Amino acid sequence: MKGIVLAAGLNTRLYPVTVAVNKQLLPVYDKPMIYYPLSMLLMAGIKDILVIADPYNVSAFQRLLGSGEHLGVKFSYAVQWIPRGIADAFIVGEWFVNGSKCALVLGDNVFFGPSLEKSVAEASQLKEGAVVFGYPVDDPRSFGVVEFDEQGNVISLEEKPQQPKSKYAVPGLYFYDNHVVEMAKALKPSARGELEITDLNKAYLEQGKLRVKVLSDDLQWFDTGTHDSLLHASNEVARYQKETGHYVGCLEEVAYRQGFIDRDQLRALGMRYKNTAYGRYLQAVADGLV
Repeated sequence: MKGIVLAAGLNTRLYPVTVAVNKQLLPVYDKPMIYYPLSMLLMAGIKDILVIADPYNVSAFQRLLGSGEHLGVKFSYAVQWIPRGIADAFIVGEWFVNGSKCALVLGDNVFFGPSLEKSVAEASQLKEGAVVFGYPVDDPRSFGVVEFDEQGNVISLEEKPQQPKSKYAVPGLYFYDNHVVEMAKALKPSARGELEITDLNKAYLEQGKLRVKVLSDDLQWFDTGTHDSLLHASNEVARYQKETGHYVGCLEEVAYRQGFIDRDQLRALGMRYKNTAYGRYLQAVADGLV
């Protein structure tokens, strides 16, 4: 399975902060925002990853992440020249997907919690169809919303409904089979002029091939699209790390625990940041102290 991180868009909800910088390069506590979604793909065992960015910032992502060789993975890059919706990621990245199964994660989504690795690893094993997630929120009107029947079967999906049929939002992490590109290319633009990810998921639902897994109560999810949600995510990451002693979204640690790099490589990566708490944490992981 391959992976795509969509880190494009205009990011207008965070203006003026994002006038000159891509949102996914902003810090969520002690790491660039994009580290968090990337870490989920690594947790799923995915080593071939495409980062899709806007034309003004793709070089900044390349400077930040490089080729991925230092993590034992491969990063590729592509440009979404015009914001045409989330599902457009599969059209922009058609050459990359190249008939493979593919996971897509939005670059502004932050997940963490004890059962996260198990959830994404299981989803990555899909044979056909699609796997997405459900997460209860107080106000689902800003998200794609999934409706279940009494037996827990999915019966509808709606994008940003004014009268939601459930409290379950679909967060920005999706796993698809090798038909995803052709299905994305068959979509029609919505009234917003975008290729909606909800419409792609509905297409799988209509084929009887969509599974929705409700995330465990021990997980937290943040869509960092507003100033308040960005601040809240940062505060929660800081709290979690200080209370548990374990970092969230630490690419080097995830790569090490997945077996992509060895102890000596991890220790060398820690030396790059030796004057920071982040670097000292990597050294502690390498020494088996965390």
